[in-house]
Parts: sequence; structure tokens; C-alpha cells
Amino acid sequence: MTRENVMRIRLAAVALVPALLAGCGAEVAGTAATVGKLQATQAEQAVSQQEQLKKKLDGALQSGAAAASAAARQ
Repeated sequence: MTRENVMRIRLAAVALVPALLAGCGAEVAGTAATVGKLQATQAEQAVSQQEQLKKKLDGALQSGAAAASAAARQ
């Protein structure tokens, strides 16, 4: 190989490495965005479940209070 060919190969390698690393960075960013979206969805679902549970507990407390009141009147 001539010195020129070696230099061309090195230049191609130097140009290729950043392109490959940029591709990895884009994949990582895409994965992070997907994970973030999933976590936001999970948080919304948790809040919804919390609200439903609170309503059920409030209903149970009211039923219990009504039953206790009715028992006290007898």
C-alpha cells in the first residue's frame, strides 16, 4: 500500500466513527423518550387508581357511619 492509500483509509475511518457514534446517540435519545412517555402514562394511571380508591374508601366510611348511626338509634 502506498502512503496515500493508507491516509485515505485513515481519513475514511475517522469520518465513519463519529457517524456511527451519532447513530448510537440517536438510539439512546429515542429510548429515553420512549421510557419517559411510558413513565408519564404510568403516573397518570396511578393517579387515576388513587382517585378511584379514595372514592371507594369515602363511600365505605359513609356507609359505616350510617350503619353506626342507625345502630345507635335502636
